[in-house]
Amino acid sequence: MKRVSFLAVLLFVVSYISFSQHTKPYINFKETIHDFGEFKESDGLKTHIFSFTNTGAQPLVLHKVNASCGCTTPTWTKRPIPPGGKGEIKVVFNPANRPGNFNKTITVSSNAENPSVVLRITGKVLEREKTTADIYPAKMEGLRLESTHIPFTKMTPKQKKTEQLKVINTSDKPIKVTFINVPKHLKIKCTPETLKPGEAGVIIASYDAALKNDWGFVVDNVFINLNDERNYKNRIAISANITEDFNSWTEEQKQNAPAISIPEKVFNFGEITQGDKVEHKFKVTNTGKSTLIFRKIKASCGCTAIKPDKMELAPGESTFITAIFNSAHKKGRQNKSITIISNDPKATNVLLRISGNVKVE
Repeated sequence: MKRVSFLAVLLFVVSYISFSQHTKPYINFKETIHDFGEFKESDGLKTHIFSFTNTGAQPLVLHKVNASCGCTTPTWTKRPIPPGGKGEIKVVFNPANRPGNFNKTITVSSNAENPSVVLRITGKVLEREKTTADIYPAKMEGLRLESTHIPFTKMTPKQKKTEQLKVINTSDKPIKVTFINVPKHLKIKCTPETLKPGEAGVIIASYDAALKNDWGFVVDNVFINLNDERNYKNRIAISANITEDFNSWTEEQKQNAPAISIPEKVFNFGEITQGDKVEHKFKVTNTGKSTLIFRKIKASCGCTAIKPDKMELAPGESTFITAIFNSAHKKGRQNKSITIISNDPKATNVLLRISGNVKVE
């Protein structure tokens, strides 16, 4: 009898302690991790429901539920959940274009005593077999290409490079691939020149930076003729970033390098009336130990940069770069830029900005 009474008292104490621990709302999940295991990308969306109970003594309200990735979409119980009540968080994972292992988190914020709980979904997406459209996403009539851009990335002024672009004939007729509007610094051809139905080939492009004779990021558009027919929608962009080869400089050259100094890199012209022009002079000084050479001065659309009197500055020498902004046909907030490319190894590209507001009367 004494033992039964002792157990009753013990249960009462445990219940009291348990209740006193959760006088506020308390969110208690049945599980906080779900493993989807392995599945195919082509299987589509995967869904799991995380169930929870409010084991506290006050109504539970979920403030927000945030996923760590846009591929994961949560929805949840919006109504207040009374003590002892249940709710759920539905999580949908989209495996499209996400092959491989994944580990995503969902953070649950509420008014609970445990205000932030992290849920987790894991698994492995088995990559689907790629289609022709996946491999060659760009389409020009019956010809498909892996891209409409051939990037030569970083090049030195005298460098030559060759890049390739994969293509395939998806039509039921042969396609002859030729090119027009090809500048002298580029050589480009398709191998084979005539592609049979279903046949794959490559566009081979060679770039001669010395013949381009330019600096910075440059782009050329080359048009593609299919079976000798012109369609100016069929074109590819060929780009390169031509920069000084400072890696070849000796330690002495680096120590005695030029240094471009522009105290004021931003000019705000305030507010002007549409049609007005604004002119500003940016002072440029060579604070280095050898001749500073301006390789290129380029303005963005709507702004004109006038070349300085001198394109080379001796140590300690200064000049001005004049920028003219024409507000014709423009309105509202304006931000224009001027890029200066020089032989300063620590500041090859310097960006100047002109900004302000254009009002229409």
